Amino acid sequence: MSLEALRNALPEYAKDQKLNLGSLAAEPSLTVQQRAGTFIVSALASRNATVTRAILAEFGPQLSAEALAAAKGAASIMGMNNIYYRFTHLVGGDYPSMPAKLRMNIMAKPGVEKADFELWSLAVSAINGCGMCMESHEKVVKHAGLTSEQVQAAVRIASVVHATAVTIEAEEAAAG
Repeated sequence: MSLEALRNALPEYAKDQKLNLGSLAAEPSLTVQQRAGTFIVSALASRNATVTRAILAEFGPQLSAEALAAAKGAASIMGMNNIYYRFTHLVGGDYPSMPAKLRMNIMAKPGVEKADFELWSLAVSAINGCGMCMESHEKVVKHAGLTSEQVQAAVRIASVVHATAVTIEAEEAAAG
């Protein structure tokens, strides 16, 4: 399934997602790698097989094998980190000062530019709702020279891909 087919699979009540998917697919503030990787990590984090297949088919070929692996790695590591750090942030107590004791080697050597990996981590963190991770990754990408417009574009992609996944899942469930 292509991005166009995914857009066409959305019902009329999700017309805004159709329009937003189309415009964000050509988002000019991000590099091709940043944009493609953000779409991919957002689809993976949204956990819908139909959306993931369509996004991978559309944007996977725009990435090198290393960048695609890094995008998958960002979605994977943030799936773990967002749960852990959201817990420590929300519960507080001794937990924030305790060592995480979780392996996170990919964060040090992601296989792509650090700013791109961090931007992808930020998009996944937005979907997963981890405020602590969003703040941390936003600070890193801004320090690396990305603009507020670029950060906003990545989070817009994450929000639209996630909304698309929710809509497709609802439609599939209703169809039985």
